[in-house]
Amino acid sequence: MNFTRWSARLPRTQRRIAARADRGARRPKPAAAAGGGSVPAARGESADPAGRGEPPAAAPSDVAPPAAVPTLDGLSAHDLLGQVPALVAVVYGPEHRIAYLNDTYVGLFGSRTPGTPAGQALPELRELGLLPLMDQVLRSGKPRTVKSRRVPAGGPATTPGPRQEGAAPGPGRSRHGYYTFTCSPIEMTAPKAIAPAQAADDRAAEADLDGTPVDGTPVDGSPVDGSPVVGSIREGVVRKAVAVPDAVATETVVADTGPATEPVRGVLVFGADVTDQVESAERLRASERLQREAAVTLQRSLLPQGLEQPDDLRVAATYQPGGTDAAVGGDWYDVITLGAGRTALVIGDVMGRGVRAAAVMGQLRTAVRAYARLDLPPHEVLQLLDGLAAEIDPHQIATCVYAVHDPNENRLVYASAGHLPILVRDPDGTVRRASEPTGPPLGTGGWLHTTGSVPLGPGASAVLYTDGLVERRDKDIYDGVAALERVFAGATGSPQVMCDRLIRALGITAEHDDDVAVLVLQHPARTGHDAELFHNAALELLGGVEAAPRARAFASGVLASWRFPMELRDLGVLAASELVANSLQHGTPPMRLRLRRTDRRLIIEVTDGDEHLPRRRRAEPVDEAGRGISIVATIASSWGSRRTPGGGKAVWCEFALPAG
Repeated sequence: MNFTRWSARLPRTQRRIAARADRGARRPKPAAAAGGGSVPAARGESADPAGRGEPPAAAPSDVAPPAAVPTLDGLSAHDLLGQVPALVAVVYGPEHRIAYLNDTYVGLFGSRTPGTPAGQALPELRELGLLPLMDQVLRSGKPRTVKSRRVPAGGPATTPGPRQEGAAPGPGRSRHGYYTFTCSPIEMTAPKAIAPAQAADDRAAEADLDGTPVDGTPVDGSPVDGSPVVGSIREGVVRKAVAVPDAVATETVVADTGPATEPVRGVLVFGADVTDQVESAERLRASERLQREAAVTLQRSLLPQGLEQPDDLRVAATYQPGGTDAAVGGDWYDVITLGAGRTALVIGDVMGRGVRAAAVMGQLRTAVRAYARLDLPPHEVLQLLDGLAAEIDPHQIATCVYAVHDPNENRLVYASAGHLPILVRDPDGTVRRASEPTGPPLGTGGWLHTTGSVPLGPGASAVLYTDGLVERRDKDIYDGVAALERVFAGATGSPQVMCDRLIRALGITAEHDDDVAVLVLQHPARTGHDAELFHNAALELLGGVEAAPRARAFASGVLASWRFPMELRDLGVLAASELVANSLQHGTPPMRLRLRRTDRRLIIEVTDGDEHLPRRRRAEPVDEAGRGISIVATIASSWGSRRTPGGGKAVWCEFALPAG
């Protein structure tokens, strides 16, 4: 394809061609060489534009003479500093005597007499903490800066002291302001002490040179009382700007001053008004503080207001949000009573910060409680949570540990979704990690979680925690886990005391940069009177017509030995009979009847080899069966069923023990 043929028709091509032509028209044309040796066509010109045989017109001059470039030689320091919209003060000598104050400074703090020490005439500098800073600048010769010093409304940052005679107070600010002060070292010239007659002659000579009146008042406002001259004669050279039409010429006149001046070291104090910036930063911090408080309030309202206390465990938890500079995260914990003495313990962490993370955390915690009511195995609960987390927010992930304690098995069965390992301490003080198995965080999808278990017998303790407890920016996270193991091995006391000790020992303070959640559980070893309140009894049922009478007789004898009231004993025997009858009719061997008492309830549980879970239904008047579960649900405080890990099911009911 001939691209040249189509290029003129492409978009914006004609505009680019026109722009190049316009630039070519504005570009100056080179003058024709003498002798006419150049070719007009090569320069885009026509030797005879009109075709009338007339000679071409003379080209205009190439470049116009440049305008006059101004210089700063004629601008005095007084004029320059006087127009700056900032506080400017010039002091000299070890006593920081006043050499110059600009109009902005005078308008805020009032006028001062030149030559007066700043410690007496400028009390605002002392209250702003600038006098020691000026001493450092004068000694080191290096500038120093202090930021955002507050000047209250109505005047300086101090109670006005006695002023020098002739000094007038300034109007001050209508509202408080903030200034950033920079103290810079400078070098000025000061006139030496000379005879009065010679001084008059010198002033007359200067008047002839630069227009200064004979009375000694300089045009640029320089003092004549011996103070250093700011922006005036230096090294005996006076520069005057002379305006010319095409340029600015500088005429230099050398004055025969000789040793009449000497250098003096001083300090230039420059105060920039940063009130708007400081107030904007304060508003931003206030907004962030309100958002953080809202997130913390939401976070705490979504956490359990009071932990459920199981019969067989002692549980305590603590939550500490990140420091004031850190946004709140999505850490959470929970304790859920499942029934039949079993307890679910949950801890998790939503990645991210702020209200959004707290909201996702609240939804996940609510879902965990709902799934826990189904009495599913831990890995199935996490499987359901994984799908829900992806639906709530596909860009959020969360880690979680879901564990279940069964007092009949004295084990902690758990599943982990990318969370840190549970630590278990045996009665002898040995600490073990329950680190396997684990899967990816919730919300990633495509993973089948599995369940593991770890012994948790009487006298053992366990701790569940989030990464804020052990993670540090300068260390590996598993170094923090190892440190937690060492601290946990020596921690004693109640679960709440252990929580506080773990937080304190690992250096968690109010300024910590991450949320921390800790959940501690203990399985106490009971002795004496407490041991009398916890009993277990079990009967293996082989089936047949004699199974139900054997179960009733066993239940009646056990409940009588536990000295229960007659009414509770009769209800317990009836419930055991109905559960066994239901298992005999719908279940398969092996079957077992288990009776268990705690200090607060009586638990009756029947297990068999069939996985079909019973459900309560409304029995019709003509039905001869189907009323057993309804009877149990009516007389018991609660009832439920679940599938057992080895296959089969367990059906249970509970009776609350009378107080006392």
